[in-house]
Amino acid sequence: MNNDYFYLGIITKPFGYKGQLYIYLDTDEPEKYENLKAVFILIGDEYLPYQIENIELRGGKSAIVKFQDVEGEDAKDLLKLELYLPLSALPPLTGNQFYYHEVIGFQVVDKEKGNIGICTDFIDISNQPIMQVMKNETEILIPAVDDLFKEVDRKNKTIHIEAPEGLIDIYL
Repeated sequence: MNNDYFYLGIITKPFGYKGQLYIYLDTDEPEKYENLKAVFILIGDEYLPYQIENIELRGGKSAIVKFQDVEGEDAKDLLKLELYLPLSALPPLTGNQFYYHEVIGFQVVDKEKGNIGICTDFIDISNQPIMQVMKNETEILIPAVDDLFKEVDRKNKTIHIEAPEGLIDIYL
């Protein structure tokens, strides 16, 4: 996985016979991408740029896309491939909202236990992401639930959390 890109969605099926494709946008706000001009498609282990001729949102998280220079049957070669955008295309978040990639390396401070370590990664299991925190050689796993994150201090590279009682004790 290349850390310079973020996953936007996947090409699901053809639409019509003129090279148009249905895509699934894996985002809570698909409308932010209705004027998309290009995406990167992961082919093998390369992110290849594709210019978008036309994109039309279809309600929910689906859209119909026509890529430049992709005609008719050629579109079928792109089925089930993943769409990516550069991290620089993400709208900046403020306050306590954050992207997982931006807080890796931040100190994690719990209301009760104080500094519990450094955020090293996020593990995406089922529909519950987990923040991985390392304290010396010990791994601490914290559910990435909005309610637990009390403050994101970007200036001091610190995340303040309020872990459920006993959770951190399991690891230390």
